[in-house]
Amino acid sequence: MEKKPHVVRREFPPREVSSVSCVLLLAAVLLLNALLYLYLNKFYTSSGRAEVDPSLCPYGYFKLGAVKNCSPWLSCEAINREVRKLKCVGEGAVKKVFLSEWKENKVVLSQLTNSELKEDFLHGLKMLKALQSKHVVRLLGYCEQQFTILTEYHPLGSLRGLNETLHIPKYKGMNTWHRRLMLAMDYVSIIRYLHSSPLGTLVMCDSNDLDKVLSQYLLTSDFHILVNDLDALPLVNRSAGMLVKCGHRELQGEFVAPEQRWPYGEEVPFEDDLMPPYDEKTDIWKIPDVSNFFLGHVEGSDIVRLHLFDIHAACKKKDPAERPSAQEVLDTYRKVLTLLIREAAMPGTREML
Repeated sequence: MEKKPHVVRREFPPREVSSVSCVLLLAAVLLLNALLYLYLNKFYTSSGRAEVDPSLCPYGYFKLGAVKNCSPWLSCEAINREVRKLKCVGEGAVKKVFLSEWKENKVVLSQLTNSELKEDFLHGLKMLKALQSKHVVRLLGYCEQQFTILTEYHPLGSLRGLNETLHIPKYKGMNTWHRRLMLAMDYVSIIRYLHSSPLGTLVMCDSNDLDKVLSQYLLTSDFHILVNDLDALPLVNRSAGMLVKCGHRELQGEFVAPEQRWPYGEEVPFEDDLMPPYDEKTDIWKIPDVSNFFLGHVEGSDIVRLHLFDIHAACKKKDPAERPSAQEVLDTYRKVLTLLIREAAMPGTREML
């Protein structure tokens, strides 16, 4: 009879400690979730509306570097008088690109090289003006008469050099599955923005192979992505029966979507007039391949691929109507990032609970 209270006294403290530990653990989990939400919400929103960078100036204005005040887009006269070419840094089918200088700031001057493609050049300028946002390279000025466009300079260049950049000692700390997945999220955010842009549903047509896709985007110094080349952005308008075709030549290869390939077999010669048009779901088909490039082969990237397997399989559905929207892909990427960061921060949480 005397041992019973003695046993109770010995068992009580461990239960008390266990209860306190559980409360502290739950508090830590809740705090971690709150921090994760705030962290991710800083960069991404779940709405389908265009995301506007609060640092952007009103339409028709820009600011550069540490300057606080907004300046109007530079005119033909201002570009000719104030912008100095330094060297040619690239040339494509439509334009030649020069690293230039404006008031001690590095800038990029693009000039038309092929007069037969002036409509493409002017379309790119129209898109650049209309789509200014956190997703698009900053426009500084233009001159339609001289077919010239002035934009912000990003020293890390296009995404084609991403892996080389990540091997530079200064940026090796960025070469993680976490940062690479965030770059993939940036890419999908841009596709989502184009599909729900202020102009309507736009299709990224300059995307017939991976190298071409990567050349259309810039890597910023703080490791985000901007779309840079908007020369080929046709509009889809289903209510008006308006679909698109990306160019007038035959497209081949597994990178382009099935509906972009000639459907009548090798025995029937390709003819543009017979090629059926398609919609923005061609961009969705390409997301897994582009994201696979972003993820690379760093520690943890295969785990990310495993978590993205189902959504990427859905992106590769042969029937475009069965593929997810860019918003659905982005939502899945965000969930995966949140889950993996939580597990990395507290790997034993599930077992402890």
